[in-house]
Amino acid sequence: MSTALEAAEAKLRADGAGEAIVTAFARFHGLLESGVAGLITEDSIAPVDSLPDADQLSAVADSAVLNRTVVLKLNGGLGTGMGMTKAKSLIEAREGLSFLDVIATQVLKLRERSGARLPLVMMNSFATRDDTLAALARHEGIESDLPLDFVQNRVPKLRAEDLRPVEWPADASHEWAPPGHGDLYTALVTSGMLEQMIAAGYSYAFVSNADNLGAALDERILSWFAAEEVPFLMEAADRTAADRKGGHLARRADGGLILREIAQTPESDVDAFQDTSRHRYFNTNSLWVNLDALNSRLKAGGGVLDLPMIVNHKTVDPGDSSSTPVIQLESAMGSAIGLFDGAQAIRVPRSRFAPVKTTSDLLALRSDAYRLTDEGQVVLVDQRAGQPPVIELDSRYYKLLADFEDRFPGGPPSLIECERLSVEGDVTFGSGVAVLGSIDVSCPDGRGAVSDGTVLRKSAD
Repeated sequence: MSTALEAAEAKLRADGAGEAIVTAFARFHGLLESGVAGLITEDSIAPVDSLPDADQLSAVADSAVLNRTVVLKLNGGLGTGMGMTKAKSLIEAREGLSFLDVIATQVLKLRERSGARLPLVMMNSFATRDDTLAALARHEGIESDLPLDFVQNRVPKLRAEDLRPVEWPADASHEWAPPGHGDLYTALVTSGMLEQMIAAGYSYAFVSNADNLGAALDERILSWFAAEEVPFLMEAADRTAADRKGGHLARRADGGLILREIAQTPESDVDAFQDTSRHRYFNTNSLWVNLDALNSRLKAGGGVLDLPMIVNHKTVDPGDSSSTPVIQLESAMGSAIGLFDGAQAIRVPRSRFAPVKTTSDLLALRSDAYRLTDEGQVVLVDQRAGQPPVIELDSRYYKLLADFEDRFPGGPPSLIECERLSVEGDVTFGSGVAVLGSIDVSCPDGRGAVSDGTVLRKSAD
């Protein structure tokens, strides 16, 4: 064992890390030291031509299967990209309800209708846990026979020059990084949550990101997943130009499925990676997991899955590009599709993929292009025909949540008939504004305003 790895393991153990995360991190560190870059070359994979289609599944639901299912939401993000210091799931999504409120409502409504236990379990980070649990406590009856959450792990950032744990006395929190959402499986072990799930009689988990309100539990997919005895299922959607940088599905030489991320792609293969006609399906990061199959696989690996390594080059202080160069070792939870015999992917409509990563995404979600159903689901209105509006807000003025909301004091404009809205410059929108078709709003030389009741449409040529 190298002294660099010894130092990293010592730092992890001093932080109270469980042995499974120490083992997982040591494996990646060893690969990195041996010169493995974690790359997947284009000539080692083949495109996926077709997938089973969720829209073709029977609408029949199996209540017995639902009673053995857990809804698991990844909730470790703080929304720092929007200037937040609390869980991103606490942002208002629609009609005064936060993302977390909507998720809790979905679960409670489905429990009421089906009679199933259907626990809601959050994978929090240390930074999101307290605020999240306090918010969930306001939803009467949300508790179940499982704890409401478990906490994801953290790992040391490594100095790029020698792979030793970085030290940053100015802010010691910068010395640590999340190990990617592939940590889900290790955290289920180190927290004891997987053991509790199985002991309580749960067989299946539906896993998705808390900021993706399109990812509500679909009973058709669940029933098919259970009936087909699939150990691991990924929801995949058709790639568009907007998804060129997202992870795509491919096939290995043996015919098995594999997930490739842009960070795992050699520079010479980037064009092929971004070719959406060649690699047609992207990972929505919504998964269905057979808990017994996962448990067996984890036990065989000493509590660790042999997920492909992702190497991310950063600086220790993300806000200071001149700070010490570091490496963050991560993995993607979807890459587990390559580890289970019989793992599958299923094609889902674009409406099941509506993550909010920016205020542009949030504007669309809050608009009349979406509606909130009686079941607590946020869906595109029928008039949108399954296609969300494309929003491009100038990051200089709209990136931070507070600045964004200042520029839409009367709420979002009507986007029900909007194809695309692009805003360049510092523009404030009045109330009752409507956007029709594809519109560019530009005010590059100063602050501008769109008056109350304005209808933005392209004039005839």
